[in-house]
Amino acid sequence: MPDKEPLLRVEAVGKEFFGNRVLEEVNFSLFPGEVLGLVGENGAGKSTLMNILFGMPVIQQTGGYEGRILIDGQEVRFQSAFDAIDAGIGMVHQEFSLLPGFTVTENILLNREPTAYNPLVEAFGDRIRTLDRQAMRRRADEAISLLGFSIDPDTLASEMPVGHKQFTEIAREIDRKNTKILVLDEPTAVLAESEAEILIQALRNLAGKGIALIFISHRLQEVMDLCSKVIVLRDGRVVKETKPEDATVFQIASWMVGRNVETPVASSRRMADTEVILEAEKLWVDMPGETVREATFSVRKGEIFGIGGLAGQGKLGIANGIMGLYPAGGKVAVTGEKLPLNSPAVSLSRNMAFVSEDRRGVGLLLEEPIDWNIAFTAMQVQDKFVKKLLGGLIKWRDDAAMRDAALDYIKRLEIRCTSHKQRAVELSGGNQQKVCLAKAFVVGPEILFVSEPTRGIDVGAKKLVLDTIQRVNEEFGTTIVMTSSELEELRSVCDRIAIVDSGRISGTLPASSPAEEFGVLMMGESLAAADIAGGNADGR
Repeated sequence: MPDKEPLLRVEAVGKEFFGNRVLEEVNFSLFPGEVLGLVGENGAGKSTLMNILFGMPVIQQTGGYEGRILIDGQEVRFQSAFDAIDAGIGMVHQEFSLLPGFTVTENILLNREPTAYNPLVEAFGDRIRTLDRQAMRRRADEAISLLGFSIDPDTLASEMPVGHKQFTEIAREIDRKNTKILVLDEPTAVLAESEAEILIQALRNLAGKGIALIFISHRLQEVMDLCSKVIVLRDGRVVKETKPEDATVFQIASWMVGRNVETPVASSRRMADTEVILEAEKLWVDMPGETVREATFSVRKGEIFGIGGLAGQGKLGIANGIMGLYPAGGKVAVTGEKLPLNSPAVSLSRNMAFVSEDRRGVGLLLEEPIDWNIAFTAMQVQDKFVKKLLGGLIKWRDDAAMRDAALDYIKRLEIRCTSHKQRAVELSGGNQQKVCLAKAFVVGPEILFVSEPTRGIDVGAKKLVLDTIQRVNEEFGTTIVMTSSELEELRSVCDRIAIVDSGRISGTLPASSPAEEFGVLMMGESLAAADIAGGNADGR
């Protein structure tokens, strides 16, 4: 880089949590306009390192850290995130921190709202100033436009799909005029490929303006495309620092996990014409940002049925509507019997389970321990993990059974934790997702809906989760409906994949079909029309 002095220098940084060493002797530097890719498995220490950099309270509350952090050559030791912000560091966390009842504009300008003069100021002082709504709207529009994405600034955060929430989080940091370093923790994890491409270009533009970026992502191709330098963390140590042009995606993945990583192969399994276990006819779901209009499809007993499509087209709404989390209508039948909609209790009683894409908002009891999280739904719906006396007149919790189940799934899913009593809020995002899966598996459902099962999970854990989904399907005959923004992920485990466009199923294909055919369906075109337009180039 042309600058002799790095904007940021991290020297021999280390950290322990209650005797558990999570970072050791971490060193790297960052120059203005440089994009640093930080990769590693869940639990490798990425989030802890960024929490240190951003002055998060959990670091001070657990004894601080070792080593030094220097900004513009001066050592800093932040006591709070406000200190980091004042020093020009912005951070977009993996989990959203928006106020649900505030609009996009209000969230972007929170605590930095411009105010307008009015005559009462002369009598009562500046505290009587009012918000300058026009200036707020203008600044929000400017921040959003830098991202190259369209969001209505008046939309409430509670009514936005997760992709729009992510862009709003980033726009908030862009609006801070003194930002010199921007840390992005899995910014594309909730985005479809088309949205991710827009964001990557926006980040390039920010780097071109001299803002240094630390980009944390499990989507390694994005790291290769965007970053000028890549640092690989494993077990709290820097095991490799390289340039993208000097490595391949598979080399980086291997450095991350300490072993070779195989390329996913499209599933070639063919389901026999078994009975239909789930059928939807003209299903509509009023889920903000993921509206379903007239979705018609059927799922066969024992198959893994994929649902894909671009963000905002309705793919996430299908499972949420069937499980009763958003207003829904139309016809849904399970094993031939009509399913009453708009009631989560009824859906659960019909032996269905749901792993939501919103693990913190819907999937977890954040302040409760792992064993409670895994057992809770089965306890409430099926009376599992409950001891009974006098025919059930007296009931009490079976703590030993809860512990055994939790330890079993901690081992099977390789959940990184201190014990089965660790609170869910203290786990990394990927390990939280594994707890959500364990909670669904322990119910033993006949039909399992899984939305974005590998969101925020590293390349090694991703294979583990997908293998577990397949194993549950094969060993127990569980019918699985899996929704994902990653087409190749769906193709690697599903039998058939339905593509959602404009709230409708534009087509359903075997997973082994060419990727180009799925791309045509995502664009809202029929395969027959695409063949005609392309002159039947493939000879069909």
